[in-house]
Amino acid sequence: MVADPPKGDPKGCAAAEPTANGVSTLVPIEDVGSVRGGRCCSRDQVRRCLRANLLVLLTVVAVVAGVALGLGVSGAGGALALGPARLEAFSFPGELLLRLLKMIILPLVVCSLIGGAASLDPSALGRLGAWALLFFLVTTLLASALGVGLALALQPGAAFAAINTSVGAMSPAEEAPTKEVLDSFLDLVRNIFPSNLVSAAFRSYTTSYKEILFNGSPVKVPTGGEVEGMNILGLVVFAIIFGVALRKLGPEGELLIRFFNSFNDATMVLVSWIMWYAPVGILFLVAGKIVEMEDVGLLFASLGKYILCCLLGHAIHGLLILPLIYFLFARKNPYRFLWGIMTPLATAFGTSSSSATLPLMMKCVEEKNGVARHISRFILPIGATVNMDGAALFQCVAAVFIAQLNHRSLDFVKIITILVTATASSVGAAGIPSGAVLTLAIILEAVNLPVHDISLILAVDWLVDRSCTILNVEGDAFGAGLLQSYLDRTEKSNSVPELIQVKSEMPLAALPVPSEEGNPLLKGCPGPAGDADTCEKESVM
Repeated sequence: MVADPPKGDPKGCAAAEPTANGVSTLVPIEDVGSVRGGRCCSRDQVRRCLRANLLVLLTVVAVVAGVALGLGVSGAGGALALGPARLEAFSFPGELLLRLLKMIILPLVVCSLIGGAASLDPSALGRLGAWALLFFLVTTLLASALGVGLALALQPGAAFAAINTSVGAMSPAEEAPTKEVLDSFLDLVRNIFPSNLVSAAFRSYTTSYKEILFNGSPVKVPTGGEVEGMNILGLVVFAIIFGVALRKLGPEGELLIRFFNSFNDATMVLVSWIMWYAPVGILFLVAGKIVEMEDVGLLFASLGKYILCCLLGHAIHGLLILPLIYFLFARKNPYRFLWGIMTPLATAFGTSSSSATLPLMMKCVEEKNGVARHISRFILPIGATVNMDGAALFQCVAAVFIAQLNHRSLDFVKIITILVTATASSVGAAGIPSGAVLTLAIILEAVNLPVHDISLILAVDWLVDRSCTILNVEGDAFGAGLLQSYLDRTEKSNSVPELIQVKSEMPLAALPVPSEEGNPLLKGCPGPAGDADTCEKESVM
C-alpha cells in the first residue's frame, strides 16, 4: 500500500525520494527567497532601530565630538589664540540652544502644571504629591549620605598639596556671598509666595547685607531685594493651586483647562523642533567650555581626587541606587527606562541646567517610557524645582573636602548638620548652571567652615555641575516612572475587587429575566401551555 503524496502546493519541495520501505515522499528544500527576505527583514529592523534612536545617537556623538574639539582647540592655543571675539562666535551655537530652551520653560511649567493639577481629583492630587515628595526626600537624603561617606572614605582634601595659585585664582567679586541660614530659609518661603506673578517670571527675592555702625561697631544688617533669575518655585506653587481652583469650578472651568492643555500641546511641538537642533548646540557648548579653561591638565592633577569623589558618587547613585529603587517598587528593567531618556541626559550634560532639560524630559518619558501625560506634566516640573540629588551629593562632598583642607574634624553632630542642611538647601537651589554652588555657602556657614575656599570648588564646577544635572534629571524621571507604576497597580487592585463583589452579591440564577422590547418584525407565539417563557418567535416577513 502506497502512501498518498501530501496535498497542497508542492512548491519548495524536492523530487520524491524512496525510503527504506519503498514509500515515496517529497523532501522540502529551503526557500532561497525566504532567506533573502529574512536578511532584508533584519536590515529593515536595524534601519528602523537606527531611525528611532537617531536623536539619541546624534546627541551622544555630539558630546564626544565636543570634548574632542575642545581639547583640540585648547592644544592649538585655546582662548588666547582665538581671542575674545572669535571665542564668542565659537560658542554662539551653544548659546542659541540655551536661549531656545529657556524661552520654553515659562509656558511649559505654568501650562503643564495647571493642566496636570486640574486633571487630577483633589484626593489623587494629594496622594500623588505626598508620594512624590517622599520619594524626592528619601533619594536626596540617600545622595547626601553617600556623598559624606565617600568623602570620609576617600579623603580628597587630606592629600591635597599646595595648589598653583592660577588654578584657584578668583577675583573678590566672583566669590560667593555669605548668607545666614535663617535668611536663606526665609528667602525660600518668600519665593514660594511671590508678591508679583509677572516679576516672578524673571526675578526672584534674595537677602543681601550692608554694614552699619551701631554703638561704634560695624553690624551686618539684612536688606532684601529682587535679583535677576526666574522664581520658578513661586510659579510652580501658583500653577498647582490655580489648577486645583479650576477643578473646583466644575463645568465653568473646563474651557480654561482646555486652553492651557492646548497651549501645552503647542509648546511640546516647539520642543520637538528644538530637539533636532540640540546635538549642534551641545557640541559647541561642551567645546566652548573646555576652550575657556586655561590649563585643563593642571586642574585635573590638582583637584583630581575631589573630582573623582564627586563623579564616583554620582555614578553609584545614578546607576545603582536609583535603578535599584525603581526595580524594587516597579518590577521593571530600570536600564531600559534609562535608555529611553538618554537624549535628556545628554542634553543635561551639555546645558548644565535642570530647567532647560525639562521640555525634552517630558517628551521622552511620555513617548518612550509610557508615563501618562498628567503624571509627567505634574511631577517633572516639581522635581526640577525641589529634587536635587546631584546637588546634595556634591555639596556634602565639597563641605567635607573643605573641612579636610582646613584640618577641621567633623563630629557626629556636624555630619548630621551637613546632611540635613544639604537636603533642605538643595530644594532652593536654582535649576541653572552652578546653582548648587550658591547654596554651598549655607552649609559651610552652618558648620563654621571658611567660605572663601569655594573658589577651589568653582575652578572645577564646570565639570562637576554637569554630572550633578544628569543625576538631578534622572531622579525626576525615575520619580515619574515610579508614580506611574503605583497608579497602574492601584487601578488594578481597585477594579478587580469591584468585579468580584458584583458577582458575589447577585448570582446569575437570581438575575431577573429582562423584558424584551417590542419588535415590529417579530411576533410571539405562545407555547402549548401558554407559558410566555417557552414561546417561539417567527418573523412577520
